[in-house]
Amino acid sequence: MSGVLRPGVFVRIDETALELGVSGTPVREALVTLRGEGLVEQVPNRGYRVGELDRADIEDIFWLQGAIASKLAARAARVITPAQIEQLGALNALLRSAVSETDADAVESREFEFHRFINRVAGGKKLAWFLFGAIRYTPSKLYASDPAWGEAAVRSHGSLIAALTSGDLDAVGEIMRRQFVDGAERLIAYREAVGLRP
Repeated sequence: MSGVLRPGVFVRIDETALELGVSGTPVREALVTLRGEGLVEQVPNRGYRVGELDRADIEDIFWLQGAIASKLAARAARVITPAQIEQLGALNALLRSAVSETDADAVESREFEFHRFINRVAGGKKLAWFLFGAIRYTPSKLYASDPAWGEAAVRSHGSLIAALTSGDLDAVGEIMRRQFVDGAERLIAYREAVGLRP
């Protein structure tokens, strides 16, 4: 997704295993999974080659994430308590601190915790499971290392908390959906900047 591995490049199992410090078996298993997801293709007697990813693919992946996350957020808005809203505020404060310290690992973790909290409040275990499957495609390290994205995430979370506080279900869904549209736009712009034309 982030273009670290370019379309058409072969992923060598032994080299990748060495780089990751694992045996070849988990790399092979991961490549089989990625092949099933259409991200790599198997070339007989040559190995696995990184597949093409276009703008529509990216927009579709993020649309799906946004649709599921919006549904969960709207569900959470119906049942969230003032104490839980306060907890969300505390989680957003932790994210703000991580962004100001430019700690990408902490930003990634805090962002995940914020959204996981909303999903837990919502219930909907199956929807959350589908969302977790879809966000595997999100290059979270790419976003977490971008201070502008981090600041935008903190602001968006603040707006979401305000909408949850007021019980505005339409605003909750739209704010959540917009976060994923923004993610797609940023990824497309990044890929274009590094020479990958989606």
